[in-house]
Amino acid sequence: MLTVGIAGGTGSGKTTVACAILDALGPKHVALLSQDAYYKDHAPLTFDERRQLNYDHPDSFDNELLCQHLDALRAGAAIEMPVYDFAMHARRPETIPVPPKPVVVLEGIHVLVDERIRAQLDIKVYVDTDADVRVLRRVLRDIQERGRTIESVYEQYVSTVKPMHDAFIEPSKRYADLIVPEGGENKIAISLLTSRIRSFLSESLTR
Repeated sequence: MLTVGIAGGTGSGKTTVACAILDALGPKHVALLSQDAYYKDHAPLTFDERRQLNYDHPDSFDNELLCQHLDALRAGAAIEMPVYDFAMHARRPETIPVPPKPVVVLEGIHVLVDERIRAQLDIKVYVDTDADVRVLRRVLRDIQERGRTIESVYEQYVSTVKPMHDAFIEPSKRYADLIVPEGGENKIAISLLTSRIRSFLSESLTR
């Protein structure tokens, strides 16, 4: 199994790059995991208490479960990926079954921050996009897809998103094997990445 990790700041285009790989190689060969699905579950807390948590710190993710799932997929076992409700700041009861595939693509803001995750990645990618573009994308996404208000998006960005990006995400770029400027707009970089993965698939079939 080949594991590709795609990191980068909020709104950088990580998901676009990951989906481009999936589209190019097909779901028969690629399993797509999102680190966002692995936010820790804080069900005992009230909604207001959950809303005040720092979701941009590396410790907000259940990386232990994520690493267990990566181990299981590498061993040829299916997993049940969590489903996270961003409007309620809580994990949903249902899960998504993910069968093992030759290639696993994991995308998320802190994918390169945690040493345990990095150790499981065969190819490490960092998507590098200008901050003004990223913040505008985040505003649109959080309002349209996650039921947030412009005030709450602004408050979260200033209080946690930007400080955590500067402290953890940006420095994790040094661990990347490949830096992709402008995310999904960089067709050449995506083509090079998918070509490398195709080579792996071809080599696997001939073994």
